[in-house]
Order: sequence, then structure tokens, then C-alpha cells
Amino acid sequence: MKPPSRPGTVLLTDHAWPDDSVERSVIEGAGHTLVTGPAEPASAEVIEELVAEHRPAGILTCWAPVSTAAIATSPDLRIVARLGVGLDNIAVDAATEQGVWVTNVPDYCVEEVSDHAVGMVLAWTRGLAVFDREVRAGRWDPASARLRRLSTLTCGVVGFGRIGRATARKLGAFGCRILAHDPYPPKDAAGVEPVGLEELLRRSDVVILHVPLTPSTHHIIGAGQLALMKPGGLLVNVSRGGLVDTDAVVKALDSGHLDAAAFDVLESEPQVPTELLEQPGALLTPHVAFSSDASVTELRRRAAEEVVRILAGDAPAHACNSPRGLTTEPGDRR
Repeated sequence: MKPPSRPGTVLLTDHAWPDDSVERSVIEGAGHTLVTGPAEPASAEVIEELVAEHRPAGILTCWAPVSTAAIATSPDLRIVARLGVGLDNIAVDAATEQGVWVTNVPDYCVEEVSDHAVGMVLAWTRGLAVFDREVRAGRWDPASARLRRLSTLTCGVVGFGRIGRATARKLGAFGCRILAHDPYPPKDAAGVEPVGLEELLRRSDVVILHVPLTPSTHHIIGAGQLALMKPGGLLVNVSRGGLVDTDAVVKALDSGHLDAAAFDVLESEPQVPTELLEQPGALLTPHVAFSSDASVTELRRRAAEEVVRILAGDAPAHACNSPRGLTTEPGDRR
């Protein structure tokens, strides 16, 4: 580890909550100065300008891009801390080369995201969103119900880390069969059958995505994978929009091969494709699966504490890289 630095500046690039009070309390309570950028995530160029202006020792980022240029601009930079789990908005390789830590908070919203996924499955099996819209439009037609018994279905969980395991546990309580696909097949998950991705797609009535977005997982679900799914199934994505080829999903919904798609995330967010909005089988929420009063407060506090920890010369709790010239035992990255 580098020796502790003098009190420095920490840049909060953006925030998906009304204020910066939690971050400010932690950062300034440790003797550092917090500078807050625009609440809405700005462009890479704007973030680069903010970094050039303030030369931060630490960067806290929610969704704004922290580019290679931004990381190279501040000679004092020690850490880029993600207010979240995924790292696709951070130039991790550049940080590693520059000797800068990249951290995340991998377990703050396990219950919330898994609850959201299960809620989407229940909304589909019980027709909750569809019939709410029907009743509000003045149509009371119980005879039109084509509902499903969840305990008779097979649910496939793609990605079996913390959140995937929680989703499987909760769905298992309903009595359905659980399949799981992961690069590290589960060995200790009772009632879960580990399978390959193609087998999972072929056998599952419901497919739920719980994987990070990386070059290897981009569009992990496209036209070919959708074609493997059972006719009339449900696809749930509460991870990252780039995992799914949205155009292919729209075509699968149009053809009736896919009955429904429940998305909390979109590749184009916050823009929602008109073709998707027009699909009666689409259930859409605005990237809120992570959110609850408890999870958001925990996320903000722990991410800020990670910055303070690094600036004090201590090892990170949840390292996501191994910076050049620095050594420590990284935290669990899954």
C-alpha cells in the first residue's frame, strides 16, 4: 500500500438520490473535502473536466463514466469507488496501470434485487400488471385470465453469485424447479441443478439474468438464445441492459415465441425504445431493483468509507483490481 496521504479532495461524479449528505458526512468527517458534480450522470468529457479542475485523490461514481483520460488527469488519484456493483462505467484497466484502486459494494442490495426479480415473476404468473391496466381502463373480465401456477414451472437463474443464490432460494420456496448456470457451478446449493446455458434456456419457463456486463456477456441473450427458450416463456433482466439484444426481444414478443419480458435495465436507458413500450408483454421499471431506504443508505456509506480507507493507507475491503505497484488481499469480487 502507499503511505497515507494528506487531506485531499474527493469527487462525487453523480448521485441517484436527492443530496450528498451521507457521502459528505463520511468524507469530510475524515478530514477530506467533497466536491459534487451534477446529480444526473454527465458525459465522459464533463467528468474529465471536473477531474482536471479538482485533481481529486478519490472519485466516487454512480453511473457517470470515469474514462481512461479522467484517471490519467489527476496525479493524486488513489481510488475510484463505484456506488454500486457493476464496473462497466469505469476504465478499470487504465486504473490498474496507473496504480489506482477500483472498488465496489458487491452485497448492499442482494435482498432488493432478488426481491425485484421474484416480484417480476409473480407479476407475470398472476397477471398483476396486465389486469391492473385492464381494470383501470374499465374492463372487468376475469374470464380472460390465462394465469400460471408457479410451483409447476422451471426457473433458470443465469449467474449464481450472491443475488442469484438469493433469487433461487426465494423462488424455491414456491416449489418450482430451479436451474442455475454460472462459470463457477454451485456445489452447495440444495435444490438447485447446475446446467449449461443452452440447456437452461431449453428447459426453463422463466429465465432470470444475474450476471455482470463484460465483453463476454454483452448480448448474452440474443435471437439465437431466445429461439432456444420454450414458447410462451418469460425473460427477466435486473442486471445490466447490455446483456440483452432488445431488438431480438421485441421480435420474439411480436412473434409470440416469448410471452413476456420484464426489464429493470435497458441498453438504451433512460431512453426506452418505442417498439418495446408498445409491447403488452413488456413489464418495465426504471433501474430501481437495487433501491430501498436501507440499501441506498448502506451503499452510500460503505462506498465513501472505502475511499477514506484507501486515503488513510489501508487496504480496501472490496478491491476489484490489483493496481500496478500495490499489493494486498482483494475482497470477494463476486
